[in-house]
Amino acid sequence: MSEDPFEAEVVWRPGDEARTTSRLGRFLDWAAARDLGRFATYGDAWDWSVADPTAFWGAVRDHFALPITGESAVLDLGVTSPTGLPGARWFPGAMLNAAAVILDGAGRPNDATALLSRSQSRDGSSMTYGELRAEVARVRRGLVALGVSDGDCVAGYAPNIPETIVAYLATVSLGAIWTSCAPEFGIRSVLDRLTQTRPKVLVAIDGYRYGDRAIARGDEVAAITAELASLEAVVHIGYLEPDTPGPSGSLRWEELDGPVDPGVRQVPFDHPLWVLYSSGTTGLPKAIVHSHGGITLEHHKAHVLQSDLGPGDRFFWFTTTGWMMWNYLVSGLAVGATIVLFDGDPGAAELDTLWALAEECAVTAFGVSAPFLDACRHRGLDPGSDHDLSALRWLGSTGAPLGTESYRWITERVAPVPISSISGGTDVCTAFVGAAPLLPVRAGVIPCRFLGADVHAFDRTGNSVVGSEGELVVTTPMPSMPIGLWDDPDGSRLRAAYFERFDDVWWHGDWITIADDGECVISGRSDATLNRGGVRLGTADFYTVVEEIAGVADSLVVHLDSDGRDELIAFVVTSEGVALDDELVTTIRSALRGQLSPRHVPDLVVAVDAVPRTLSGKKTEVPVKRILAGASVSDALAAGALADPGAIDAYVSWAHRHAGTTGDHDARPRRH
Repeated sequence: MSEDPFEAEVVWRPGDEARTTSRLGRFLDWAAARDLGRFATYGDAWDWSVADPTAFWGAVRDHFALPITGESAVLDLGVTSPTGLPGARWFPGAMLNAAAVILDGAGRPNDATALLSRSQSRDGSSMTYGELRAEVARVRRGLVALGVSDGDCVAGYAPNIPETIVAYLATVSLGAIWTSCAPEFGIRSVLDRLTQTRPKVLVAIDGYRYGDRAIARGDEVAAITAELASLEAVVHIGYLEPDTPGPSGSLRWEELDGPVDPGVRQVPFDHPLWVLYSSGTTGLPKAIVHSHGGITLEHHKAHVLQSDLGPGDRFFWFTTTGWMMWNYLVSGLAVGATIVLFDGDPGAAELDTLWALAEECAVTAFGVSAPFLDACRHRGLDPGSDHDLSALRWLGSTGAPLGTESYRWITERVAPVPISSISGGTDVCTAFVGAAPLLPVRAGVIPCRFLGADVHAFDRTGNSVVGSEGELVVTTPMPSMPIGLWDDPDGSRLRAAYFERFDDVWWHGDWITIADDGECVISGRSDATLNRGGVRLGTADFYTVVEEIAGVADSLVVHLDSDGRDELIAFVVTSEGVALDDELVTTIRSALRGQLSPRHVPDLVVAVDAVPRTLSGKKTEVPVKRILAGASVSDALAAGALADPGAIDAYVSWAHRHAGTTGDHDARPRRH
């Protein structure tokens, strides 16, 4: 096979009938019938969607009959820049509520199944759309009784279970704002997030099971509530021990109710819906605010047009509530799908747990992380033979680039279905690139840029390049771009985060190569985000924990997550006279497990003499990661970028030894 990924073999090809049977094909024919354009190919459709966003997004609204009322225009670019980045406003003057759209479920009747829930902490369950609507109304009444109203923040410290979805929908149906932290997050990680958004109510569990281990969370909930001065109420979910009382003064989930139901409140299109958090790579996590309207539009496009998802589908994605994929999954309800929830250890039963779930629940659209798929392949699993996966017709992957061999493994050992290796992020709560029902899939290659996503690869000087690697940028507005960052009234932090690298252009932090026909290859992150097992945390969280440990002077962490690797490596500089012995390594791992999450315990803890830093004093996680992945120093680092150029030498030497041996993996050298 050629080394050019865009010449790789096709592992899936749409049938001749795809144009008439797929929802994307029907949408394009509908748009053509209204003289919006002629779309012989997907490329024609993408060109139209980014060249005329007013027409495209107006068509999305009209085709799905979204209840967006009162708008005077589709898009107002504003006056801050010629591109509308930042500053664009979508559907100014329009009203809707995302919860109403989700609860309607594209017109699903009350007896249609909305949720299938499976857990390692309790028995499985199901919930119809009618039951979901009734539960949301009950909890909405309860939140009103607790004083929650428009603009207040409600937080969840709960897993991927029906109660969390109900709490989210009840909150946003009032015009209040939802935010969430996964219960495996430690106290520091939660407080770094929730002290920013100042929730009025916290919905929290008592604990959970991960595989066969019971993990109590009572102490963590007590510590979190003690530090959150904004809290007025705690709602307790007895998840690990249903009969155990909650914290003093808390209200049990079953008791949450009230006499007044104001119903679903219509809010402006750009009203805050939820706050998601960045990984906190360079400081406190960014608190990213998304809108009711932007998410509703974007998720209809992404789910229906790109993934062919709709009524009759059963949609699963393994995720925790601390990752944007949870929000993405819940929006599957809005297009009429049944969503399948799982809480627990996906690695249980020798990595077979999720495949068994797909069989049991007759999953039609199955999403997991790329490292999980790579691990299944390396383990030699044969899910298509071991399970009845005949219902499966789409497979999604995210979290890291999916290896070429894993595409082939999926086709041969899982099912011959379209593979959508999506890349996007918390910042937009969607994907920029992935698959489409009208396009073939090549091994190791992402078929297209999503409709409405004006994605390009920029070189260092800000020029668009084709066929060579560049920074992933978006050059025109998308509805789900954040309406702001929390506590950023003048927008200065938002601009610094996304719009200072290239003027009037969204910079995202992925390395991407785009072919002439729009096929893409993502090479990995150009920042230093850690993303392991569905938990997304940053290096700043890591350093805060590790560098408070006695005997640790400095540290640097990288995650190798491509080509089948899933290896977290911590490089540690010890204090003078302190050795990195087994006791200190155990202390480091225990602290990370307890204060952040079990997934962020490093596989290797390596002693080094120094952490390489830039001239401005910043740690160089990304260059080190690229060096460990095989890049040369000259490719990973600009000349003269380091305050101490010799500090990188130990990492280069360690990378050479680690790549070629299974023995000593220490940089000084010794391994723990």
